[in-house]
Amino acid sequence: MTAISKSATDFAPEALHGFLNDRFGAREHLEIEKISGGQSNPTYFVTHGDRRLVLRKKPVGPILPGAHAIEREYRVMSALYPTGVPVAKPVLLHQDTALLGTPFYLMERVEGRVFEDCALEELPTEERRGIWMALADAMAKMHSIRPEKVGLDDYGKPGNYFERQINRWSKQWRQSNSEPIPALDVLADWLPANLPEDDGMVRLAHGDFRMGNMLFHPTKPQVVAILDWELSTLGHPLADVGFCVMPWHTKPEEYGGILGLDRAALGIPDENEFVARYMEGIPDSAPLLPFHKVFALFRFAVIFVGIADRARAGSAAAENAADVGLLAERFAERALEIVEGRAHAI
Repeated sequence: MTAISKSATDFAPEALHGFLNDRFGAREHLEIEKISGGQSNPTYFVTHGDRRLVLRKKPVGPILPGAHAIEREYRVMSALYPTGVPVAKPVLLHQDTALLGTPFYLMERVEGRVFEDCALEELPTEERRGIWMALADAMAKMHSIRPEKVGLDDYGKPGNYFERQINRWSKQWRQSNSEPIPALDVLADWLPANLPEDDGMVRLAHGDFRMGNMLFHPTKPQVVAILDWELSTLGHPLADVGFCVMPWHTKPEEYGGILGLDRAALGIPDENEFVARYMEGIPDSAPLLPFHKVFALFRFAVIFVGIADRARAGSAAAENAADVGLLAERFAERALEIVEGRAHAI
């Protein structure tokens, strides 16, 4: 007797059950659980008999060209898995939309912990430093891989990464119907004027490398899987580093930062210690400059502007637009503090 247990899905679970039975052998039991969170690609835990999987698919309905590129996610994880970079083991990619309405892929489920709180308050004080250092180690391991050695040399445009990114995000800001944010105008001029010379370093850039996108070992300070590769491309590794240190420059109410907290009492390393740990794994890296941190904050501020614009256009509550718009202004001001040398001691 077939038994299907499911939470809300945007596809027919019976179709998936038949597909899995054909691929892996018939099993009576199928359990599907939608994973809560902010993923733009619907993601589910799938238990097929005693096989534990994760299914990730495109959303149903019209999507922008190039968006929700789960095929790229599957490709990059398939390339990285044999290298020892912590990623879940890919199982299969199914691109025929007839089965579930969109392409999807399956990967093995990895057990672990996710920490959304950068202060790690749910952990004992003595464990927090190890978690942060494990984050630095995982990023260094990812950046140690040369894309051309794992078949990813065409995964994006090599070279001039920051120049292209500054042009992209500046254009998006200038085309916005947002209320004026003078700090963003200053930053859009400052960044190209302070662009470091391109050093030719090309690595895999995750694009959203942060505490909340890591799966940590159930008991050890070790990253067992880097999650959410949707924004990954070829780029400069210091873009990820600059993004990853943003919590030291933003307050808890500003998207969960740690600025203003007694980090020593909490057992959290300072920014310099975190970056030094990363640099141990990438000894040929150029130094992390104020530019890289300013760019990360600018980029995130413009992302917040875009969210607020869409909210005002009717795709979300007006109250949410105001809240997110305020975050855009706050992040721009934090970047300006770095530019003007007013950033709080780290």
